[in-house]
Amino acid sequence: MSPQTEKDDVVTLLLAQHERIRSLFQEVDKAAGSDAKQESFEELRRLLAVHETAEELVVHPEARSADGGSDVVDARLQEEHDAKEVLAALDGMEVTDPAFTERFAELRQAVLAHAEAEEHEEFPLLRSTTDDKTRERMAAAVRAAESMAPTRPHPGVESQTANLAAGPLASLVDRTRDAVRGALRQD
Repeated sequence: MSPQTEKDDVVTLLLAQHERIRSLFQEVDKAAGSDAKQESFEELRRLLAVHETAEELVVHPEARSADGGSDVVDARLQEEHDAKEVLAALDGMEVTDPAFTERFAELRQAVLAHAEAEEHEEFPLLRSTTDDKTRERMAAAVRAAESMAPTRPHPGVESQTANLAAGPLASLVDRTRDAVRGALRQD
């Protein structure tokens, strides 16, 4: 996903992931041929799914505890829910579907606005209310959460509690589905 060092703090890690997400949106747009476009989209879908799950499990609960953090986190959770709805619709489409381009543009707008809001509202809260060591531990927790997170969007699963309850089964199903599709594509 992104270059990782043991000294990354959670904000640095998430900013690097936001850059990768921005880059993947461009890769999907510029992909030559439907196979390359589908492959880039699937990488983007996977990154968005695991990234948001990790934020919901690790980042948002910490930010919520900051003064004024509750309103910031509630707004981010609503944005995540809305983006997951669009991503779930896209996940069921082929990139050659005529509706894909319009829905993909909708997803891009929602995701990039969400990332901007995190970068300008939530991440400063984290930096002002946590020390370096805490942010380093949070980065490690984000990486751990991402390694076990679902790889597809699950609208309605935006809270820490919902992720802990539904996430393991969703992850197993998603990762099995990904493995089967990957095996079928290898010819």
